Amino acid sequence: MTTPPDPSLDRILSQIRPDRRVDNTTTVETGNRKRTTIVRFVDDEPVVVQRTADPAVARIEAALVSVIAERTAVPVAPLLASGTDSGEGWLVTSFVEGDDLHERFVDLGGEIKRRLAAAFGRHLAELHDAFRFGGYGPVGLEDGRLAAGRQQSGGDDWQDWFVGFAETSIERLPAAFDSIRPRLQETVRIETGNAPPSRLFPWDLRPGNALVGDGQLTALVDWEGSLAAAPALSVAKTEYLVADWYVPPEQADVLRAAFRAGYRSVRSLPVVRPAHRVAAIADTAVDSRGRVTTPRYPPIDREAAVAFHRRSLEQTLR
Repeated sequence: MTTPPDPSLDRILSQIRPDRRVDNTTTVETGNRKRTTIVRFVDDEPVVVQRTADPAVARIEAALVSVIAERTAVPVAPLLASGTDSGEGWLVTSFVEGDDLHERFVDLGGEIKRRLAAAFGRHLAELHDAFRFGGYGPVGLEDGRLAAGRQQSGGDDWQDWFVGFAETSIERLPAAFDSIRPRLQETVRIETGNAPPSRLFPWDLRPGNALVGDGQLTALVDWEGSLAAAPALSVAKTEYLVADWYVPPEQADVLRAAFRAGYRSVRSLPVVRPAHRVAAIADTAVDSRGRVTTPRYPPIDREAAVAFHRRSLEQTLR
C-alpha cells in the first residue's frame, strides 16, 4: 500500500536529515494529542517525530526533556531538534529500542515487576529533586525557562489550586460515583497547612508511557501536560498507575512497597494523605476526552473499570 504524501513531515525531515533517504515510516497510536511517527532511513539511525497543533506544547515538552536529560538519570529519548512548521509544533528525538511496558507488564515475572516499580519510584524522586517551582499548576515557559503557575505565598495558594484541581476531577466522574461524590469533595477540602514545596508532577508517568528491554526501563516518553504540585500528589498518582493498575490487590501491595522503596532510595517519601489519593484517583479515572479509563491488560470493560475506580476511592475514604 502506498503511503500518502505528508508535506509537513517532509519539511521537518529536510531540516534534520536533509541528505538522508527515508526507508519507511510508522505511525504510532499513542493515545495522546500528538501525532507520532517513527522514521527509518536507508543509511542513518531512525528518529521519532512528534507533531501537535499547539506549538507551545511542543516547545514546553522539548525544554522539559532537555532539562530532564541534563539534570537526572531518568531515561528519556534524546532530543534532536524542535520547532514550528506552518503553525504546527514538532519535536524530534532519537528512536529508543524497547517494548511497550503497558503490553508487557502483566507477563513479566514478579521480581522484574518489583524492579520496574522501584525504578518508577526512583525516577519520580529524581524529578522531584531536580525541579523546584515557585507556584502550582501547568508547567510552561517564561523567558525561555521552565516555570509554573502563580507565585506561591502561603498555604492558601496551595489549597486553592489543589481543591480546584481535585474538584474538577471529581466533577468529571460519571453518575455511578454520585453517592460518594460529596464525601470525596469533603476529603479534598481538608487538605490544609503550610504551602508544600512545588515539584515536577509528570502528569502521565506510567507503564503505558514507558519502554522496557531486558527487564529494565529503556525510556520514559510523553511529558506533555506536566504540572507543578506537592510531591505527595504525584507520588499518589504514579503509584496508582504502577502498583494498582495491572495486578490484583495482594500483588499491588508488593509493588507499592517496591515503588516507595525506590523513591526513598533518593529522597524522603512525602506523607500521602487521603486527600492526595482521592485527587489522584479521580484525575486518573476519566481521560481528557471524558471517557472512563480502563485498567489491566488486556483492558477490562467500562463497567468493570467504573467498579475498579470506585472501589479504590471507597477504600481511600475508610
